[in-house]
Amino acid sequence: MKMLKAPERVLAEHYHDLQRKPFYPAIISYMTSGPVVAMVSDRPKVVCSSRVIIGHIDSAEAAPGTIREDVSIHISRIIHTDSVEGVQRETQL
Repeated sequence: MKMLKAPERVLAEHYHDLQRKPFYPAIISYMTSGPVVAMVSDRPKVVCSSRVIIGHIDSAEAAPGTIREDVSIHISRIIHTDSVEGVQRETQL
């Protein structure tokens, strides 16, 4: 786990599948507005267990005690979990 300022070129690669979406510029703007915390784990079933801790994608529906329920103010403003399939590509970034 480390805190870093993500370069725009890395974010463009990370979110390449969203580049044609209307909200893409807002994501890049937000993600470059300050530091991010990046984490890689080799724990078994880490994506599944992380999603339980993180909570429902909509903070209004997240269970009490989850990260999104406790601190999220907008659906796109707190945390991202990916699929097991995306881990290899994202880890390289």
